[in-house]
Amino acid sequence: MYLLGYQEIGNTRKLDAKTLFDLVKLSFGVVAGAGALVALVVAYRRQRVDEAGAHREATRLHTERFTQAVEQLGSNSPAVQLGGVHALAGLADDAPNQALRQTCIDVLCAYLQLPFTPDPGEDPAHQEAHHRYLASRKVRHTILRLIGDHYRRPQGAYGSWQGCDLDLTDVIVDGSMDFRGATFSSGTVSFAGARFSEGTVSFAGAQFSGAEVSFRNVTFSGSQVFFTGTQFIGRKVSFGDARFSGGTVSFAGTRFSGAEVSFRDARFAGSRVSFGSARFADGQVSFRGVTFSGGSMDFGAVFSGSGVSFRGSTFLGGQVSFASATGPAPLGLLDAVGTASATVALSSLWMPETE
Repeated sequence: MYLLGYQEIGNTRKLDAKTLFDLVKLSFGVVAGAGALVALVVAYRRQRVDEAGAHREATRLHTERFTQAVEQLGSNSPAVQLGGVHALAGLADDAPNQALRQTCIDVLCAYLQLPFTPDPGEDPAHQEAHHRYLASRKVRHTILRLIGDHYRRPQGAYGSWQGCDLDLTDVIVDGSMDFRGATFSSGTVSFAGARFSEGTVSFAGAQFSGAEVSFRNVTFSGSQVFFTGTQFIGRKVSFGDARFSGGTVSFAGTRFSGAEVSFRDARFAGSRVSFGSARFADGQVSFRGVTFSGGSMDFGAVFSGSGVSFRGSTFLGGQVSFASATGPAPLGLLDAVGTASATVALSSLWMPETE
């Protein structure tokens, strides 16, 4: 019999023992599979709950340690402050995520930005104030040393701070600072408004790769400053309005590649400055409005594939040499040389032909 084209199933056929046994096995398999799936889901949820709990516990412990370290840093005792500095550096290393690591770094930078009483000198009448200054200086220079150490560690290694922002805006560095071989990748690095006096400041062999870098309005006075072999690769690098007075400044062998580099309105006064063998490749480089007064300047750089401008620059006194420079003459340089009151030597590549 057919109903709407569908044949009726006979109900007289009986299941034999083998078929019934197979059905029972299949039922047990389905039940076992469902049970395993439920167990898997429960285990997964338990794992997620355990991980969330472990994360909350790690964050709670980090917060407790952070609070203690900040209290130490705010102490009146230099010895306790030093303990707080090392505790914060250790916390940054152990931080469960990048945001908490950045917070620890920001606190260390903020301490360096705090005002401090200058050295009153070694006059016995100011001995106590002098000792306080020396103790404070020890704390500040310990922070700078730790920053340099952590930015030298390879990215991804334990204790590496590469990829984190570094805000040293308006800091005063009254002595030597060693950032040799440090790597600043991505993020923002600011020394804007910083003042460096005395000692040796070294970024030799450092690499600024993909980071936005600001030395705007920085002051180097009487320091030995080394950017020897430093690499600035990509993004923006600013030395705009920087002041270089006295001392020695070396950009020898520095590589500016694919970056937007600005020395606009910088002032070089009475310094020995070298850009010997520096390379400007691709990107845009501006020395617009720069003033060179006194001292000596060696600009034996290599210009290749980059737009370099000296428009509006001024040479007042001293000696400036482009004699060993190679590549096309920078824009505006020959005009600036034409009105210079300094002794300026040009590359033979740029000298006008004489009959």
